[in-house]
Amino acid sequence: MKHGFICTAAATPKIRVADPVYNGEQVLLLMRQGAEQKAKVMVFPELCLTGYTCDDLFFQNTLLKKAKEALKNLIEQTANLDMLAFVGLPWEWGGKLYNVAAAFSKGSLLGLIPKVNIPNYAEFYEARHFVRGNGKTILVSWEKEQIPMGSNLLFSCKTVPGLVIGGEICEDVWSPCPPSIGHALAGATVIVNCSASDETVGKDSYRKALIGGQSARLVCGYVYSSAGDGESTQDLVFGGHNMIAENGIMLAEASRFDNQVIYGEIDLERLIGERRRMSAFSGIQPETIEKYEFVEFELSVETLKLRRKFDQSPFVPDDEGERNKRCEDILSIQSLGLKKRLEHTNVAHAVLGISGGLDSTLALLVTVRTFDMLGLSRTQIHAVTMPCFGTTDRTYKNACVMSKRLGVSLKEIPIKESVLQHFKDIGQEEGNHDVTYENAQARERTQILMDVANQIGGLVVGTGDMSELALGWATYNGDHMSMYGVNASVPKTLVRFLVKYYADTCQEKELRQALLDVLDTPVSPELLPPEDGKISQKTEDLVGPYELHDFFLYQILRFGYGPEKILFMALKAFEDRYEKDVILKWLKTFYRRFFSQQFKRSCLPDGPKVGSVALSPRGDLRMPSDASSRIWLEELEKLEG
Repeated sequence: MKHGFICTAAATPKIRVADPVYNGEQVLLLMRQGAEQKAKVMVFPELCLTGYTCDDLFFQNTLLKKAKEALKNLIEQTANLDMLAFVGLPWEWGGKLYNVAAAFSKGSLLGLIPKVNIPNYAEFYEARHFVRGNGKTILVSWEKEQIPMGSNLLFSCKTVPGLVIGGEICEDVWSPCPPSIGHALAGATVIVNCSASDETVGKDSYRKALIGGQSARLVCGYVYSSAGDGESTQDLVFGGHNMIAENGIMLAEASRFDNQVIYGEIDLERLIGERRRMSAFSGIQPETIEKYEFVEFELSVETLKLRRKFDQSPFVPDDEGERNKRCEDILSIQSLGLKKRLEHTNVAHAVLGISGGLDSTLALLVTVRTFDMLGLSRTQIHAVTMPCFGTTDRTYKNACVMSKRLGVSLKEIPIKESVLQHFKDIGQEEGNHDVTYENAQARERTQILMDVANQIGGLVVGTGDMSELALGWATYNGDHMSMYGVNASVPKTLVRFLVKYYADTCQEKELRQALLDVLDTPVSPELLPPEDGKISQKTEDLVGPYELHDFFLYQILRFGYGPEKILFMALKAFEDRYEKDVILKWLKTFYRRFFSQQFKRSCLPDGPKVGSVALSPRGDLRMPSDASSRIWLEELEKLEG
């Protein structure tokens, strides 16, 4: 509820076929359990008050009457529950039977959603009993009231921004044009499905793909409840395959053949933020809205104890197989991007600075891969190491070993004397280790790379990563500049996994050892003199942990979340790693630097986009360089304590 999360539940009661009294009692029991678990939207199977498998018993007045009585009792008994529920039953109107989902909340029946696509084949012969609903709303009598019935009903919560619910029934989502498509385009953020899907070999995989795919296609939450144990097994078996999905991600899934209640918190802000970026959801069109009837309801707003987890590294998949595939894809995208640039400029030489750090290591690996694609000799890759005041033996050695084992041309150009001469020219004291002392080294290195590229007719490959760009942790017109930045949209946490993937798949022992040592080396620009031969300047001590900054970066740019929600999510994601004051400190640092350093991103070199978040001023981030961070930082100030 708070922070945009809504707890939903999909439940399968143990029913008795043709016993609405018993079935209503089982639904009531599960609703009370759901309320204790803070579920605000709860979905039950298709025709669950009677049983889906009643066949010609649906023609019996007694069954239809008792089904309505069971619904009435449910509504009365749950009047004190803060919940919107969807329960399936047969409904007679105009001399015809409809397969409907009844939506009710806090003692009131809000509406009836009829099934639109009525199956008419061997195992499902519903057309014998039911007629299809349509897109027009009709009013039906209920307890001296007129209740809307139609497939065009949307239930809009007055107290939870963004919570608009549309419904469909079983076969509807299997059809070529499901009603949920129109629901989503009219503003529904959550789709519920009361279903009775039987089990056959392999059908569960297709069903899961269908529900996950529909939630992704419509950028919505999808709550699917299916019939289970208790239905007739005369010819079919029902497995209770309940699912809750959010934009293609399966939040919860029931074990089949074991009637369960599953819970999942759907992030409404995430869905709305995603739709905001898509032209398909550019706004509700008048002709669309006119087809729908909005029914309002209310829920109380409270902070949830979330079941869902948040990845500490949202840029890196948890599953090893998926992670390896992702690494291979990213390396291919980076390499193909550089390949095209070399072909377009008719350049057969590449120049890059190699420091022995993570970023330049990845850039070197990508460049080697590119030259192999082009059929060019690796000796035409010119790796330049430029030791100065802060260079350590460890990083220098790794840079040399990697270059030699990869078969590229290695050139060492010490820059200490040229930087000292520059200090003399501008009147900078060598002992003054200020920003000028640091940046002069970075700019000298960039000048050398550019000039070497001119000498050999080559192209300078940039090494800086996306995390550094987000924080502005680059020297303007120093390491900030290149002719093509292969790491421009790769965050630091992902750089580490890409290098690790390369090391794990590397057959050359000495190269693998060097790569692993690079991974074990603290991240540093090495611009200050070492202490006892070891790195004295550790980046994460100065700007904060990259795992936190990458988490912030993803949530801010991917979904547009505000500081309060990001802090809430970070506290849950890193509850075993960081205290609140530490997360707050670095979140402030991120916002401050992200806004103040936009001018560096406004003139970035070209570079390939590899994921859903990127900082290119020509595409993903069109942000004024002089935008104020005030309102974000003020919100953070209020979160202290």
